[in-house]
Amino acid sequence: MKDLSFFEQVYAVVRLIPTGRVTTYGAIAVAVGAKKAARMVGYAMNNSHVVEPQVPAHRVVNRKGLLTGRHHFSPPELMEKLLSEEGIIIRNQQIQNFDKHFWEPIEEIRI
Repeated sequence: MKDLSFFEQVYAVVRLIPTGRVTTYGAIAVAVGAKKAARMVGYAMNNSHVVEPQVPAHRVVNRKGLLTGRHHFSPPELMEKLLSEEGIIIRNQQIQNFDKHFWEPIEEIRI
């Protein structure tokens, strides 16, 4: 996977997030070997709506479980709707029982 661009590496990791689970920008950055690049992961997520195959960007949240990327969905409520359909409870744009739903990519995959 190292021969892929940074954004392509991010998308590859995000595509592995299981239904009903979420991960963070920072956890993805660590998984692709760029520990301090959480913000760049966010930029990749902002661009993911034009990528094929599809990237389940709704499963990427901030380190506190907040839906900080929601304003990049159209409409913004779509991110919460998609997560809710996967069985994740959201209150005030924050995932409830975040630890239960958190998926740690560095433990689950080998890049």
